Formats: sequence, structure tokens, C-alpha cells
Amino acid sequence: MYLTKGKYPAGLNQTWRERATHPRQTRRVLAEDPEWSLAVVPSLANLCLQNIVKHFQEKPILDELLPDHRAYVLEKLSTSLPLSVTANLVSDEAYWKRCCESRWGLCDVSEYGSSWKRMLFERHLENIIELFIPDVTDPESVLEVVPQCQNYVRRLKISQLLPPIREPPKFEEDDSSEFASDVGHEGPSVDHFDFGILLDKLSNLEELQLVYGVNGCGMNFEWNLFEFTFRDCDSLAKALKSCRSLKVLRIHRSKVDDEKCRVLVRSLLDHPSLLELDLSHNLVGDRGARAIGKLLNRSRLERLVVCDNQIRGPGAQALGHALSKNPPLVSLNLRLNRLGDEGGQAMAQALVSNQTLMNLHLGANEMTEPTATALAHALVQNSTLRNLNLACNRLGVDGGKVLEEGMSHNGSLLECDVRLTNISLENQNCISQRLCTNRIRAQCRQTPRASATPQ
Repeated sequence: MYLTKGKYPAGLNQTWRERATHPRQTRRVLAEDPEWSLAVVPSLANLCLQNIVKHFQEKPILDELLPDHRAYVLEKLSTSLPLSVTANLVSDEAYWKRCCESRWGLCDVSEYGSSWKRMLFERHLENIIELFIPDVTDPESVLEVVPQCQNYVRRLKISQLLPPIREPPKFEEDDSSEFASDVGHEGPSVDHFDFGILLDKLSNLEELQLVYGVNGCGMNFEWNLFEFTFRDCDSLAKALKSCRSLKVLRIHRSKVDDEKCRVLVRSLLDHPSLLELDLSHNLVGDRGARAIGKLLNRSRLERLVVCDNQIRGPGAQALGHALSKNPPLVSLNLRLNRLGDEGGQAMAQALVSNQTLMNLHLGANEMTEPTATALAHALVQNSTLRNLNLACNRLGVDGGKVLEEGMSHNGSLLECDVRLTNISLENQNCISQRLCTNRIRAQCRQTPRASATPQ
């Protein structure tokens, strides 16, 4: 049905009459900005603050503002502003939290001393170093961020270090295929980022963790992607010597052998602040262990981790000799080496005179009954050791009996791991009971006695 002119339904005519009597209800305009309102006109102060936010990169103004105005500007600032502008000007943690979450999503700030600003600068510098390609990346790209982050970086955890890009070999047209297959090609030396240009400028750096390798190389795997060269070692050693604030050094999975270990240790002798050295999952052998033994007596080292290396009996003897002189070392981890009974007995002999070591890990070191016997005699005289790990050794039933006898005369050991050592269940239970008794006594000694107050 079509509507003719002047003839409309009654309800529609009534609606139009209502709109005619109330002209303000004829139209509604919805603003695109939900905060816009005709009744509210921005104040001059708000207009000035909005202009400050808009042109903050060209002319940063913050400290001169009143507290409420400063909070408004910080809330509106873009997280994509250059760090050269915001690094030394903005200290508000809420702003740096927004920056971190915009770059990495959900973040755990507890690992960074609960400081979002520190987190951003540490991860930013780590990312630059991990993507640095020698002979390709300009070293200035690293140096230009140092003035911005040097006051905030306390730890660097470098999960990969890239080598130079190798060019494919080039052969002459008249070379035969058989000859070409036997000829090597000369490319750039397999070096990595030179920490000598950086570490001496990070005056607050306390922890450095390095892996000389590549993450996720996939089908492009080559051994030279995981090679810690002598040139790398020499440059890193010089950089470590200049970094006087360093407290923790970790170099993992980087093929650190005896020679490289000796070069690194030589630079760490008499270091004023180093407290922890971790060379796990490398190729350190007896010569490297001898160098580390010298380091124990010429440093403030409290924790040493050399698990999963190639240290045998002679290397353990060198470490034991150093321990007998009571260095400040508190924790020693020798798990997954090849000490054997020669090395195990050397460690036990060191415990007789040592009065500083509290944690000793000797797991998976091919030790048998003679080591258990030597440790049993040492535990009778040692009153300092708190944790001893002997798991995954072949101590045997007789070794378990001797170890239990030694434990019965020890009142200081609180933990002793004897899993997978082939000792009897009865001996394990007796050792556990003795450890429980020691823990109860230690807790009683630490609990202050309630002093009677006069009424």
C-alpha cells in the first residue's frame, strides 16, 4: 500500500505533532569523541598540557609542572617516544610499566628489583647485543644507548651471540669439481660482539651471563655458530678486568676449554667484587681446574659452579688443595664431572681442614666405596658443611654402611642426597633420621630463648 500526500497513519501524525511542539527533540547528534560534551569547554590549562604532550619530543617539559599537571602529562605520554628523550627525564614507574607491557606484553618485574625502568633498559640493551652481527652492525648502535642506560643496567643475560656472516666459497671456472671439494675457503674470523667497548662504561653492572651460540638455527646449523674463539676469549678477559663492579659471571654452553679458562681466570685474579663464577656445560678439564684453584685463594669468590665439564682426579686435587687453605668459598658444584675416587678422596681430605664450605655437590662423578669411606672420616671432624649431594654415584652397600657410621658422629650436616647410590634402604633411613635430628637441633639453637621479665 502506498501513502498518498497528506494521508498518513494516525500514530505517525501524532509523533510529528509532538516533535513540532518540542523542536529540541527533533535530532540527536552523537560526538565521535565519547569524552566530548557541549557543556564542558576545555580549560586553558588543559589545552596547554595537551600541547605539551603533543610536542614532548621536540620540547620536553616535565619537572617545571605542578604535581597534578605532571601526572596528567605522564599518563598521556606515548610509549614510543625515543629513549634519548625520556631516559633521564622520566622517573615515574607507571610510565615505564606501560612501555614494558607495550613491547613485551605480560612481564615479571620481580626479577628486576621491582623496577620497570631497569627492566626496560636491561632488556633493550640485551636485545641490541643479541642481534649484533660483527662486520655488519655498526658498533655505534650499541654505544649510542650507553648514556641512556648506564645508570640502570645491573644485569645482562645474553642468550645468544651471533658470528659474522660467512660468504660462500668462490671457485674459478676451470677448477675441477674434485679439486674444489677439497679446497677450503677463507672467510671472516668467527668472532662475536666485543664486550670491551661496553663493560667499562656500565658502572653499575653486577651480573653478566653469556652464551656464545645461536638460538633456533634450525636447518642452518653449523658448528661455527657455537664457537668461542681465542680472540673472543682475549677481548672478554680484558673487558672483565675493567668491570670492577661485577659480582656474578656466568658463561654457559660456550666450549670454554682449559686454555680459555686460564685466560679468563688470569683476568679475574684479585678482582675486588666477584662473588660467583659459573662455567657450567663447557669443556674445562684439569688444567682449567688448577687455574680455578688459584683463583679461589686470590679472590672473594663465594660460589663456584663447574658442573658438566671434564674435570678428573688431578683437577679435583688442585681444587681440594685450595679448599684446605680456607678460602671464602661457601658453595661448590662439581656435578657431572669425572672425579672418580681419586677426586672424591681429595674433596674429602679438604673437608677435614676446611671451615668455610657449606654446600658441596659431587653428584654423578663415578665415585665408589673408597670415596664414601673418606667422606665418612671427614664428616666426623667437619662441623661446617650443611649440604652434601652424592646422588648418582656407585657407593654400594658397604659404602652406605661406612657413610652412616660417619654421619652418626656429625651434628652439622642438614641435607645429604644419596639417591641412586646403591646403598641399602636401611642405611638411607638411618642417614635421614640423623639429618632430621641435626635439623631439629639447629632450629633450637637459632630460636632465641624467652627471657623472663621481672614482675
